Amino acid sequence: MSAIACLIGPTASGKSTLALQWALAHQDNTGQAVEIISMDSALVYSGLDIGSAKPTPQEQSQVRHHLLDLCEPEDSYSVAQCHADTQACIHQIQDRGHLPLIVGGTMLYFKALWQGLDDLPSTPLAVREAIAMQALAQGWRALHRELHQIDPVTADRLAPNDAQRISRALEVYRHTGKTLSDWVAQSQAEGRGLPPLPLQVLALNPSDRKWLHSRIETRFRAMVTQGFLEEVRGLMARPLLTPEHPSMRAVGYRQAWAHLAGELSAEAFVQKGIEATRQLAKRQITWLRSFEDLAQQQGLAYQSADPCRLTIDQLMTVCSASFARA
Repeated sequence: MSAIACLIGPTASGKSTLALQWALAHQDNTGQAVEIISMDSALVYSGLDIGSAKPTPQEQSQVRHHLLDLCEPEDSYSVAQCHADTQACIHQIQDRGHLPLIVGGTMLYFKALWQGLDDLPSTPLAVREAIAMQALAQGWRALHRELHQIDPVTADRLAPNDAQRISRALEVYRHTGKTLSDWVAQSQAEGRGLPPLPLQVLALNPSDRKWLHSRIETRFRAMVTQGFLEEVRGLMARPLLTPEHPSMRAVGYRQAWAHLAGELSAEAFVQKGIEATRQLAKRQITWLRSFEDLAQQQGLAYQSADPCRLTIDQLMTVCSASFARA
């Protein structure tokens, strides 16, 4: 597989707008279409549109997008599925003579694509549901303490409220009787798992945090105006969907559900939603800094409210280096 261009960065940093503008410019200049592969854990769910800032129908009609609306909100979508689906999309796009561009900010997905993925066992839905019910009764901090007794290596690298990863570690142990850290060590020792993809990466890393925080607040308030609460109210009407499903633990959706359930006032919902989004951006930036191999590539810092005007040349350079080998 030839090198694939990848645009990553924290939420609200301008990735989607930049990718769309570049794709349209490239098509106008060369006549060759670009297709965008999403790398976002919220966009895979149908019905999560406003709160996930999903590309609009108009934007999707301008540039073809992939890995959107893959599953229902009650479903789970794993890192391994993302890796496999991304590879399949790349091959299909290249077979059409078009250019793939991966865009997103879900760092676990990026880590799997960039560094590969250990071979870990799948777990039955019944085990996952039992853990979710236990979490509803006891809270995720209690399950984190349980995990620490079973697998301290894994527990020590997870926050006590990291529901998805705590659940995954407990699922593996309860289903197989072996800890997640033991599975990872065995997979690495035996050279099993999914290989890294040859990515040519441009990382957006805003140097002005106040600028990013302002964009996050503006975008969140705009989502509310556009009908975000109505969207979540419709999701809550689904009989099998609970606030413990991965889709409803997404930033913004968790707070909206709490508000509509009477647990947060309207003002508290907005403030907590904005703060949670800012915390997500902070974690994403921390992840970016942790990728030592990525740090060796030319990243990008910007302060402008119009990143596209400043970054189009950098993206062109990165994409050209990738596409020249396609």
